[in-house]
Amino acid sequence: MDEVIIVGAGIGGLTLGLALHQAGIACRIFESTLEIRQVGVGINLLPHATKELAALGLEAELAKVAITTADATFFNRFGQLIYQEPLGRAAGYQHPQFSIHRGDLQKVLLDAFCARAGADRIVTGRHCVAVAQDGDGVTATFTGPGGTDRFIARGRVAIACDGINSAVRKQFFPDEGEPRYSGVNMWRGVTRWRPMLSGASMVRAGWLSHGKMVIYPIRPAAADGLQLVNWVAEIETPTYRKRDWNRAGSLDDFIGAFADWHFDWLDVPAFIRAADSVLEFPMVDQDPLPRWSFGRVTLLGDAAHPMVPRGSNGAGQAILDARALTNALLAHDDPAAALSAYQQQRLEATTRIVLTNRTNPPDAILREVFLRTQDKPFRAIDDVISREELIGLSDSYKRIAGYSKEALRS
Repeated sequence: MDEVIIVGAGIGGLTLGLALHQAGIACRIFESTLEIRQVGVGINLLPHATKELAALGLEAELAKVAITTADATFFNRFGQLIYQEPLGRAAGYQHPQFSIHRGDLQKVLLDAFCARAGADRIVTGRHCVAVAQDGDGVTATFTGPGGTDRFIARGRVAIACDGINSAVRKQFFPDEGEPRYSGVNMWRGVTRWRPMLSGASMVRAGWLSHGKMVIYPIRPAAADGLQLVNWVAEIETPTYRKRDWNRAGSLDDFIGAFADWHFDWLDVPAFIRAADSVLEFPMVDQDPLPRWSFGRVTLLGDAAHPMVPRGSNGAGQAILDARALTNALLAHDDPAAALSAYQQQRLEATTRIVLTNRTNPPDAILREVFLRTQDKPFRAIDDVISREELIGLSDSYKRIAGYSKEALRS
């Protein structure tokens, strides 16, 4: 077959499938789960990602189920405002920033792919265990549920979109080891709550050593006036367990860090306790790889460049990968040359982001204020840090991550 084999029906795999179909390139997606369910919690789609999704004709559908994010707002753990800036179209971008439930995003992508390419182009219950290649194409080997049966698929190229625990990545880098723990554990949840601040704010508060919160709504208000609000509690700790999207977390393990967070606009402990459910997993990434492409096989998204979620950028980079890979396949008749060109365009850019997320992501603003105040309330933020410095910290990350307004105009 002359199809592109896509391993994994997550955000990257489905976006790639849609982009390839739009370009007239046949593909088939193989997903390890028997049923593609709406798992996970909230994610953000920055303007460089929504630009690509708009090009796939998805902006209107996303806007129906997402929050069009209006501002980023930073507080210390005493509830004092540090910095606020507009986001997305409110900041003058041509495309919005969306805050969305990961399951809602995946459903929009999945429904669009099935409607356009055909539901038969997604095969579930197929876990990739190996890829091989020859001069004519690739052979991907899959197991069925329980790992018993084996299935073979032939294609033009194989693209691994199978996440941070990618079996394909492990095949090419067998000695890499487990994901790298950042020293920060996360508890995530969603709470049905009345709109806070602008009703479309992305809030970061506190700092990692004493407890940090990220809070933002991910679904519009229901008939009862309540939004579905995503939150992440982050605390530095040497203790963690292997990442698992579905592991239940315990409130008792972390809520003590936020017990006195009673702000004018939010009672944080009450908000956390009202969560529908709590999930726990460590903040992990992997050291950047020297290469992703091996002849007719390459990596995409978290399989290529897993990053700690401190820049709201993981899903967005997978979406950018999908566009770059599609363009490379269109530009090069030789599949290996196409995958090499894709790697050349994307590897260095994502390496910078992986490393920056470790050291100076957008929440570096919180770190600077924490260090300068020695974790004490301030009289006025201008006494601690100038607005020019705050803008500089924010704009620096935008440039590195590829979504400065200048970059998106080009």
